[in-house]
Amino acid sequence: MIVTATTSATPVLEGSWLKSGACVLAVGASRPDAREVDGEVVRRARVFVDSRAAAAAEAGDILLAVREGAIAPDHVRGEIGEVFAGRVVGRTSESDITLFKSLGLAVEDAAAARHVFDLVRAQGIGTMIEV
Repeated sequence: MIVTATTSATPVLEGSWLKSGACVLAVGASRPDAREVDGEVVRRARVFVDSRAAAAAEAGDILLAVREGAIAPDHVRGEIGEVFAGRVVGRTSESDITLFKSLGLAVEDAAAARHVFDLVRAQGIGTMIEV
């Protein structure tokens, strides 16, 4: 698993460095003119995003790979929520390289907070405060 969480405008991860089976989580560089991963990373990977609409407007990692001809505009396999819901297949084999391009949407923060809340409640820890 490789996580890139930078403010870099230029790639810090090259596709030629990836071994089969790698999972890349690109969570920085959330502008259409910035990228953390090069076009080869995107080309080699099964790509998933948090939102197709947001990725089409803001995900420089993907937009710049399209612009340079490394991938076609329809290269994104699906949204991460579709994978979790079982509507889209994520990894199809152990050798697949996967890339999740996150743009940091608030819905992900809310889902993570709810998950932690549910875990804490199930364990009977924490203190509930009425506000």
